[in-house]
Amino acid sequence: MSKIHASMAGNLWKVLVAVGDSVSEGQEVAILESMKMEIPIGSEKGGRVKNILKQEGDFVNEGDELIELE
Repeated sequence: MSKIHASMAGNLWKVLVAVGDSVSEGQEVAILESMKMEIPIGSEKGGRVKNILKQEGDFVNEGDELIELE
């Protein structure tokens, strides 16, 4: 199982996947908002979304786990 982490601190503006979705390596799965900029978060590996650990609007710190893949 792999996890997708926040690359920087900010608000989780949008989650682009749902539980059960298949994702490929490099696919954008979420967007952070920080300092009025949108920062896309991509998956480092392919897999299926097992769990979404943070909700849209949550503040996240750099390194926080956002999504679990199986």
